[in-house]
Amino acid sequence: MMEDYYCALIGISIATVIMLWTLNLLKWSWFKPKELETKLREQGFKGNPYKFVFGDSKDEASMGLEAASKPMPTFSNDYHHRVNPLYGHTLSKYGEKSFIWKGPTPIVNIGDPELIKKVLMKPNDFQKLQMPPALKRIFHGLAQLEGKEWVHHRNILNPAFRVEKIKLMVPAFVASSIEMLDKWVQICEKKGSCEVNFWPYLRELSADAISRAAFGSSYQEGRGIFELLTKQLELALPIFRLVYFPGSRFVPTKKSWLLMKIQSEIRSLLKDIIAKRQEYVRTGEVVLKDDLLGLLLESYNIGNDNQNGKISISLEEVVDECKMFYLVGQGTTSTLLVWTVLLLSKHQDWQELARQEAFATFGNSIPDFSRLNNLKTLNMILYEVLRLYPPIEETMRKVCKDMKLGDNVLPAGVQIRLPAVHIHQNQHLWGADAKEFNPGRFKDGLSNASGGNVSFFSFGWGPRNCIGSNFAMTEAKVFLVLLLRRFSLNLSPSYLHAPIGKETIQPQFGAQIIFKLIA
Repeated sequence: MMEDYYCALIGISIATVIMLWTLNLLKWSWFKPKELETKLREQGFKGNPYKFVFGDSKDEASMGLEAASKPMPTFSNDYHHRVNPLYGHTLSKYGEKSFIWKGPTPIVNIGDPELIKKVLMKPNDFQKLQMPPALKRIFHGLAQLEGKEWVHHRNILNPAFRVEKIKLMVPAFVASSIEMLDKWVQICEKKGSCEVNFWPYLRELSADAISRAAFGSSYQEGRGIFELLTKQLELALPIFRLVYFPGSRFVPTKKSWLLMKIQSEIRSLLKDIIAKRQEYVRTGEVVLKDDLLGLLLESYNIGNDNQNGKISISLEEVVDECKMFYLVGQGTTSTLLVWTVLLLSKHQDWQELARQEAFATFGNSIPDFSRLNNLKTLNMILYEVLRLYPPIEETMRKVCKDMKLGDNVLPAGVQIRLPAVHIHQNQHLWGADAKEFNPGRFKDGLSNASGGNVSFFSFGWGPRNCIGSNFAMTEAKVFLVLLLRRFSLNLSPSYLHAPIGKETIQPQFGAQIIFKLIA
């Protein structure tokens, strides 16, 4: 009798759990999306009707495959339809006040600079998207943190990117650049010119510069870490694009196993570097605060010493921040450089102006930080490249509670898309030549060129702007000065113009340039 009672109780409990799980699944996959869709349509937003679970994801995937199947017919900066065809289709069909579906989540498009400003100025209300649970343990650091934890880490990292620290990194940028250029000289010196797909070289250059600047004397070990990170990112990118199903992180897969295996190897290598650095500091061989790793370790040591009133972090957080700096910094700088060289190869007049300025400023001497600010033409060129080819095609935020934005109230649960390429090339904001390469528009500075509004946010904007923007710009200037003084650049006939959105906007089929040695 008692046994029957317990069996019945267990059966009822299991049935209740299954029922609650089913109700939650239905809420996630149907009732909540339909509720959000109704609220958006009542306010005049337009978009495709919600499709169960997948939303517009299947259309997005098929459009992306079609766009990536062939290069653009000509070298045009009007490439947004190729990088994000679903967004272009939605704009043409529904207009600016529209939304798309990422699985069961509606994403509202925001194209008004004033509204973009409000979103970026309120990071606590409009938070960054969280990575899928399967990736949170792997990619964790400043870029993914929120609230007090973000403030805590930002305060620790800020000193590493101040002018006085960037100044100390210039010799590392010079060393990495010269090492790379010497390889090209060896390739070209027999014939005086050569064709090089320099996109892979730039990724290597950026990784090397970050290794030197972040880890100082341990930069060789840092290169090994970058190779592992590249493999990890290649495995992780498809997961970013998938619709996340609740509970799927608990399903073991070969890909998840490989990600965690690489994660373990990276952490082991980083901890070895940290242990060596601590030993060097103990014996007096190096000064602790010379680089990013040193600043992080100083905060870690403060925590170990229990000194009240100072900011501290854990050893795991030190590892996470080093890793995130690699990922974000490498992609940003290499992308900026590849499009700069491609555009200068296409626009010979601006290439020659930049070369003359490089010789006038430095002659044949090694670039130093104090004179980099004199490169007005090169600065204009870099801004124009960042406008036309921002590293990240879009900035995403989530609405955590019902928020008034302009004339609308966005309900909690929707996401916001701030389309950088679309805004940067908007003719209403930048003039009739918005899609053309014209660095002269920045002759009076960024603020004047953008009309003082948020129509340029390649490095973000507001409190959560990119902490490493000065790092990237300084590295780019050093490399370009050294490059332009040694080579003239021409687009190869084999180059196929095909910008594609991966972790950054990249040249899908490489970047083939004809390098000619300057006598």
